[in-house]
Amino acid sequence: MRFTFATLFAFLLLSSLSKAGERPNILLIMADDLGYSDLGCYGAEIETPNLDGLASNGLQFTQFYNTARCWPTRGALLTGYYAQQIRRDTLPGIPSGGRGVRPGWARLLPELLKPAGYRSYHTGKWHIDGMPLENGFDRSYYIKDQGRFFNPKVHWEDDKPLPPVEPESGFYATTALADHVIKCLRDHAEHHATRPFFHYLAFAAPHFPLHALPADIAKYRDRYLQGWEETRAARWQRMQNRELVSASLSDVEIDVGPPYHFPEALEKLGSGEVNRPLPWQSLTEEQRRFQATKMAIHAAMIDRVDQEVGRVLDQLRSMIAFDNTLILFLSDNGASAEIMVRDDGHDPSAPPGSAASYLCLGPGWSNCSNTPFRRHKTWVHEGGISTPLIAHWPRGIDAHGELRRNVGHVIDIVPTILDIAGVNRPATWNGEPVPPPPGKSLLSVFKTDGAVTRDYLWWSHEGNRAVRVDDWKLVAAGKDGPWELFDLRTDRTETNDLVAEYPAKAKELAQIWQQQQDEFITLASIDVPKEPPKSKGKRNKSN
Repeated sequence: MRFTFATLFAFLLLSSLSKAGERPNILLIMADDLGYSDLGCYGAEIETPNLDGLASNGLQFTQFYNTARCWPTRGALLTGYYAQQIRRDTLPGIPSGGRGVRPGWARLLPELLKPAGYRSYHTGKWHIDGMPLENGFDRSYYIKDQGRFFNPKVHWEDDKPLPPVEPESGFYATTALADHVIKCLRDHAEHHATRPFFHYLAFAAPHFPLHALPADIAKYRDRYLQGWEETRAARWQRMQNRELVSASLSDVEIDVGPPYHFPEALEKLGSGEVNRPLPWQSLTEEQRRFQATKMAIHAAMIDRVDQEVGRVLDQLRSMIAFDNTLILFLSDNGASAEIMVRDDGHDPSAPPGSAASYLCLGPGWSNCSNTPFRRHKTWVHEGGISTPLIAHWPRGIDAHGELRRNVGHVIDIVPTILDIAGVNRPATWNGEPVPPPPGKSLLSVFKTDGAVTRDYLWWSHEGNRAVRVDDWKLVAAGKDGPWELFDLRTDRTETNDLVAEYPAKAKELAQIWQQQQDEFITLASIDVPKEPPKSKGKRNKSN
């Protein structure tokens, strides 16, 4: 019945679009290291009126997932396959991971949309093998240097290198990205108005280093002196009022710090830094001020993302494209507990948030950003893999401010967009069969919650492992960590480990996890490049 309903709904919707002579435009917006509760509509105190407006006039998903890290998510997002299937996250015995090369059949979304007349634009972070134009985009502004929001040294326009941005030039990356989107959209309206567009806007914010404009920081300067426990509790209360998550607030894991230890970074950052989410009142006055300032910059970066999204929305309205543009907003992973110093280093005497500073959010505030979940970016507990997802499309989504509890994953974005655009994925590539994609179209979910079901969702990143089947989730931290079993129907925050109570269920899910990894290894082993590709520019250290 569900399949029949989904098929019928998709047919009726696409038929109406066909009669109108229009395919919808697509605007896919991705933030970087944004926590589940970092938007106002997901419980935050951060001002995000533009994104909140999209949610209140569209849909807000509560159980949507990423891959726990930036480059695997981006590979999955634009291909519709698990990153391991396309060698963009690590599999044992196979050249894979952040420098892995996709199989030839793993085409990116712009190439799939091109036969339907779409023009495709890319703006911002990339973190996929190859370059944007050679992968089907018609225009691109690609900032590879993510460690310098004010003066990137490595960036390209239309796959051609640009000169480094001079320090103190007035450049700020988040604003520059919106400028490029607006430039592309204006050109599209002038020269390609009869064709639909797909625009992929990939912000680097609020990824470290914490760099923000002074006026934006000033809005939040003293807001976080109350501490992370009080801020987290307030977010949780707002989430309960909205009924976003039905569970208990998870305990803070005091012993869990950054996923990687850089003692030299702690020394450079000084006595105000702490690498554990210690009780706020146990911190010194210097530490409380230092930590509150970091969160103020993180909030300022998110606030600025929202402001720039607002400018892009205004451009869509001005070209009469807003109503027939599907806008999707999500994050590549949970908030980050990392603490490090790289790129231009950290000057302790520089104003926090300026180009000469290099600060990271750290585990205390990452716990808060990932409210109400456990763990952080890189882990595959809910805090590392849960993302907000907002869907807005006046011509295609009748719901206004409704929640969707349907479980989804970034592998669903490509099939959803192809479905909406009326495009079939090719069954072969260069005469060879294309493997069936694991993702599901969410088109019917836009109409009815629960309209899509699936067999499983699967995760693996740096030894962290998980599989979700229905409401059961089996998860382990690290390659040697024990399996934990949770019933997410009542325990989304993973507070009650049921592995001892249901050993047979745990064994069943562990077998599913291993079977899928084995299948991914078999697929990824086909046609492995003999030599890694030569990278343009310097190696991208940003994650």
